[in-house]
Parts: sequence; C-alpha cells; structure tokens
Amino acid sequence: MPDNPQPPQPLHPLALELLTPPRPLALELRVHGVHGAPPEELLGDPRTVRITGDSTAAVFRRAADVDAEAHPEWYAGRPVVEAYCWSRLTSGNGSRALWLLLLPFMVVNLAHWARPAAPATGPAPRAVRTYGVLVRVLALSLTLLLIAAACEVALDLLAWQCAGSGACTGSRSWLGFLEPGGWWGQPGRRLALGALVPAALTGLLWYLSNRTWSAYESQPPPAETVVLAAEPDGTPALGRPGFWYGRRIVARLRAAHTAAGLLIVAAAVAAPTARYDRRAGGGPVLEALGWAVEAALAAGAVAVAWVVCRRGRTEDRADHRLDRAAVTLLPGSALALLAAVLLYAGWSRPGWTSTGRLPGDFAFGVLMLGQGCCVLLLAAVAVRLYRLAPDPATALYGLGGPGIAMLGCALGGVMSGGVAQRVADWLDGGASPSSAGAPVPAPPVLLSWQAAVLPPLLLVLALLAAWFAVRGVLARRRLAAGVAAEYPGEPPDENRSRRIAGARAAAALTDSAPWFVAAVSGITLLLGGGALAGAWLSGQVPGEAARGAHPLLETAARAAQDAGSWLIGLGIAAFVAWGRRAYRDPAARRTIGVLWDVGTFWPRAAHPFAPPCYAERAVPDLTWRMTGWTGRTGGRLVISGHSQGSVLAAAAVWQLPPQVRRRVALLTYGSPLRRLYGRWFPAYFGQGPIAALHADIDCWRNLWRATDPIGGPVLPPAGTTPPGPAAPPAPGPADSVDRGPLADPLAYGRSARYPLPAPILGHFDYQADPAFATERDALLARLAGPARLARFRRTGQGNAPAAHSAGAVPAPPVTPDPATPAVPGPRVNKASTAPEGSEVSEVSGDPPGTGG
Repeated sequence: MPDNPQPPQPLHPLALELLTPPRPLALELRVHGVHGAPPEELLGDPRTVRITGDSTAAVFRRAADVDAEAHPEWYAGRPVVEAYCWSRLTSGNGSRALWLLLLPFMVVNLAHWARPAAPATGPAPRAVRTYGVLVRVLALSLTLLLIAAACEVALDLLAWQCAGSGACTGSRSWLGFLEPGGWWGQPGRRLALGALVPAALTGLLWYLSNRTWSAYESQPPPAETVVLAAEPDGTPALGRPGFWYGRRIVARLRAAHTAAGLLIVAAAVAAPTARYDRRAGGGPVLEALGWAVEAALAAGAVAVAWVVCRRGRTEDRADHRLDRAAVTLLPGSALALLAAVLLYAGWSRPGWTSTGRLPGDFAFGVLMLGQGCCVLLLAAVAVRLYRLAPDPATALYGLGGPGIAMLGCALGGVMSGGVAQRVADWLDGGASPSSAGAPVPAPPVLLSWQAAVLPPLLLVLALLAAWFAVRGVLARRRLAAGVAAEYPGEPPDENRSRRIAGARAAAALTDSAPWFVAAVSGITLLLGGGALAGAWLSGQVPGEAARGAHPLLETAARAAQDAGSWLIGLGIAAFVAWGRRAYRDPAARRTIGVLWDVGTFWPRAAHPFAPPCYAERAVPDLTWRMTGWTGRTGGRLVISGHSQGSVLAAAAVWQLPPQVRRRVALLTYGSPLRRLYGRWFPAYFGQGPIAALHADIDCWRNLWRATDPIGGPVLPPAGTTPPGPAAPPAPGPADSVDRGPLADPLAYGRSARYPLPAPILGHFDYQADPAFATERDALLARLAGPARLARFRRTGQGNAPAAHSAGAVPAPPVTPDPATPAVPGPRVNKASTAPEGSEVSEVSGDPPGTGG
C-alpha cells in the first residue's frame, strides 16, 4: 500500500444520478436572444419536433426526446433540452414593415417604463401617477403630430394650395377635377375630399392596434390557472398578476387616440370653413353651425383628455373589464362629428377662394411648445422621484425617461415634418420655399426651421462619436498591456492582445450610452426651442429671416436650410426603401425585428399605436410551460436565457407560484438585466427588484464576459443597499450569482487543444464555453434537494459548502479542483410552500440566500 494514498476524485455534480434510484426528469428550457435562432440551431439537431405552441411561438425538442417523460431512466445524469422560439413575434409576416411608421410611438412608450424607482409609501405614489399622466399626454401629442402632418399634406398643400392654383394643377392632370369652377372646385369640398386621407391614416392606426390587441393583450390566462392577488407589502411590479395583461388600458387609450385623430381632422376642415362664414357673412344658419361644430370639437377634446389622464394601468390583478363607454362611444362620436363637419364644409359657398396657407404654423407650434413643456415637467417629476430613493446606478440620475421622451418627440417631428417637406418640394418644382413664382407658397415655416437644425445636430453627434472613438482607442492601449498576463504560460503576442483589448474597450462603450442620450436629447431640446422661437418671431424660413444680416450668418442659415431639406429627403427615401425591403425580404425583416425585440418588450402603457408587446405572449408562454411541466412530472427545470431571452426568463420566473419556483433554476448568460434594464428601467429591474428576485428564487447563475457589449453582472457590488426603505441589502459574496468575466477567447494562442486561433465570442456562443454546462449541471444538482446534497457530501464526492444555520460560523473557503465544478449549496425560498417531510423541510430553518 502506498504511503500517501490519493484522495478520492470528486464526481461531476450529476454523477450521483447514476448511483441512486431514478430521480424525476430534469429539463433545460432554452430561450434565445434578440437575433433569434431556429430550433435546429438551439438544440444542435436537424430533427426537431414542436411540442406545444403555434407557428408564431412554440416549444421544440429533438425528435429523439419527444417521449422523454415516459422513460426518465434514459436521462439519468443529463437533462432533456427544449427550446422556446419567439422570434416570429417581432419578425413574422410582411406587415411588420409597417411598424417602422410607429417608431416614435415605441420610443415614447419606453419613457413610461424608464421612470426612477420610488419608495412604496409617502409622496411617491402621487409623483408616480403624475409621471404616468405626463407620458400619456406626450404620447397623445405624437398621435396628433402625425395626423396633423397628414392634414398638412392632404388639406393644406394639395387641397388648399395646389388645387387652388392653376400653375400647380396645370402640370398635374390627376388634380384637374379640383380646379376652381367645377363642383369639386369650391375650397370646402376640396377640404372635405382631402380629409379622407388623414381619416384613413387614423383608421389604419386603429386597425393595426386592434389587430395586435386581439392577438397579444386580449389573450386571457387559462381557466385552470389560479391568479393570486398581489401582496400589499411591495411585491415587485413584474411579479404582479396583471402586469402582462394590458387589455383594458390599451383598449381605452386606443379609443382616445383614435378619437383625437378624427377630431384633429375635423378641426382642420372646420376652422377655415367657420372663419370664412363669420368673415364673409355666410348667413346666420351657417355661422351658427360653425359655432356649434367648434363647441362640439372642444367638448370632444375635453373627453379625450379626461380618458387619457384619468386612469393608468391595473397590475395588481388581471383586469378583464373594458370601459365600454370610452371604447365604443368616444371614437364613434368622433367619427360622427367628422362626418357632420364634412357635410358642413361641403355646403355650397360660390364666392369662397383659397389663398395663402392654412394656419398650420400655429398648430405645429402649439404641439411643439406643449411637448417641450411636458418634457420639462417630466424631468422635474423624475428628479423628485430620484431624490426620494436615490440609486447611483440609475441612468442620468433619474432623467433617462425624460431623455427618451425627448428623443421620441424629435423622431416624430423629423418624420412628420420630413414628409410635408418632401411633398412641398415635389409640388413647387424645385423652387425655394416661399419664393416668388413658386406654384405653392410652402409648408409651414416651422417645418423649415426644424429641418435647418438637423445639420448642427448631426455635427454635434459626429463630434460625440469622435470623442467616444478616441476614448475607445486609449482604453484599448491601456487594456492591451495586461491581456497576456491573463493567459499564463502563453508567449505574448502584441497583435492578439490588441484585438482582445479592442473588443473589451468596444464593449465598455455601452456604459457611456446614457451620456450620449443625454447630450442628444439636451441639444435637441435647445435647438427645437430655438427653431420655434425663430419661426414665431420672424415668420419666415431661415434663409429669408437671415437676409441682410452678416454675410457669414446669412450663408450659414441658407446652407443649414438647404442641407436640412436634403437630409430629410434622404432620410425619408432610406426609410421607405428599408420598409419595402423588409416587406419583401425575411432577412431584412429579422434585422428590423432586432429593434422591436428591444423596444417592444414593455406593454403599451402610454401609446396604444406602438408596436405590440411580445412579452405579453412570451412571458405567459414560459410561465405556463414551467408550471405545467413541473406539476405534471414533478421534475427539476432550468430555464436558460441568452441576452433578451434572459430578461424574458427572469420575468417568467417572477410570475411563478412559490411552489413552482422552488423547483426551477435560472441560468442567464449575456444578460442585460442590470447593465441595460437595471440602468434604464430602475423601477422594474433596479437593485431592489433584482435583490428581491434573488431572495425568492432557489437557484440562479449568471455568466458574463468582458468582451460582451450587452451582458454583464446582474447583482450590484457586495454591501450596497438598494433604494427604498423596505428593500433588503444587496447580497454579499456568499450569495453572488455572477460568474465572470469568463475567458474570451478561450485560448490566447495555438496549442494542442486549440490548434487554430480561438475566436473572440463577445455576446454570442456562450454554450460553447465549458462554464455553461458546468453551471447548468450544478444548478440541477442543487435542485435535487438538500438530502441528496447531504449524501453527496458524506460520500466525499463533492465540495459544495454545507448549509449552515443563522448563528453558525461558516467554514473557511475551500479551493475546488478546477476540473470539477463546485455544487452550490441549497437556498430556501421565503415563501416556500413545501409540505412537511419534503426534502426542503430539512433546512427550513436556514435564512434565504445562504448557499449561493
């Protein structure tokens, strides 16, 4: 016998499965990220079978694993792998290309969810309600802006200006029937005909919203699902039963926005008609009708504002009710009023001629001024909320929501004003706006001022991009010096180190995004205010307003006006081309789907015409799958999510009942939970909610790389205190779920194991890293229960830390064999409902969070 016998080698965490009687089946449920992946790629097998779901979103397995539940003994020591594929929720058929028109609506809807976190008691609830009202008002202004732009094109430029000018209609035979002298030649009838275009646009928006509402928000929970009421002790918002069921709020806001669009079309037709009747003496009857119409429009505006501001989302329960009066009567009444206005405008007025422009400058100016005031008020409320519960990790110290709202308003202004500018350029035959001899006078002056601020804005953006590029180069040089030391035994390679350091420096630029957004939104607010002041004070386009000034100023004004017009034209052309390509090409549609994957995770709480929230389908899908499978088989389940899939996985785990959550582990990799969502949406993914999720879930591991521009750690540094008086302190090192940064690339140079250069993986291919299988198997071993882990330790076949009581002194750390993964100790759910005598009851006295 040798003098120094070798100690027994530790086994793989799942090796005990082969040494004990068969255990319930283990399942890994994979959720892909924003780029999507076919099930064959996710499962690594060309033969896959759809287990449940439809052509839009479904769960797949390998064909060989279809009957796994009937033969659990075949899967001892390894899990059955499933894949949930949801990419077609955002990049399905060609109609998704129409969602490009809804980009400003999507951005302003994000502003609703980007509010700072706030304590659950005190003055915060009132500030939270005020924040929601302001965002909904901003969202309504964007709908009005889009419909106003359609009115500007169809009513002002075509029906009023071009159709009233022989020089314009002479070169366009399709407008000949609108020339003065014919039945349609009277301005009122031309306006009534032109009003059909913005009314049809309003109807299209209503149709898209209603269609997606029926497919997403209106899907009720299954009849057998028990929906628990939200607890009154500060339950995280994403764990509330009604969070992913926005049927009522979307229906109510859709009715209000539809009515608002129809009312603004009616106002655009009624205003010039009533003004003519009062000025030219159209008779007491027509004059009285004009006053009545304007009074009805004012009453409709008050009703719309009341519906928008009165009530927000209902999250504490799944609210199945509908506000029938608002949903049916409000848009129906607005449509009836529009029909009455068209009849009123179509009444014969032989002496009426159209000259000049319709009062579009005033309308666009009021909308722009109102948006600026709302953004400033929103910033004040956000600062108030941030001071009540400060969190240094929050983007822009709580001003992320107002910054996003400002970007949404800017996008809406550029897109709506750009269309009007392009149509005006097409009609005037290349003449300068408001110049003598132009076929049409021009669009509103404010739109030209808006176009003129684009060149200086783009110049500032270019300078910011150059600044960040220089910072990236300097960071790469600094990081490159220490890369080779991270791979001991490898000879230094300057080029290899520079490439690895470059990937890390580029990934770190993500952390500078909040300041980029702050600069863009702040400059946009200042330039927009300057454009509004210039348009109202001068009443002329920038080039004409600068005439007679210093030659340098006059040249700069004309150059900015011309360059802005061309930039808008190029932007609109690229936008249309991209939309056409997305309609025809599935690959391009998937590229656009990446944008929707990030922007449409959140429910439509502020704007009903935004693209639909795919998570209202995906999160219940995952929740029901985990609940149903664990309840039917009694097995263990690991839900593993990559990138955006990790956000869906965490949201689904939040929705699980406690008795199900005890049998589920969470494995995230490349996760933006803290780096992006926690920073921009602190009220829902900040330190407090993430700490609560960590305290409630039994098992959680997160993998991240320094070269990943999206993923990162999910827990804050040890010892920090989440905002809010009732929030628990951030978990310490013993409770950390993060493993990283993982080595990327896996090998520095060539070797026998890696004969070819290992790639820098960055955000992708986490499953190629050995750490993925290691952590997944360790989570499944932890789910096996404390009794099995105790046997695992008694046999000397594991090195997991033993669970200890609250008063015990933890053992000194043990350095594990690098070839064998450590088995994390068990964690007990606060709300565990395990029956007496179950495995979990053996450690029921342990405080939560002691083992991982």
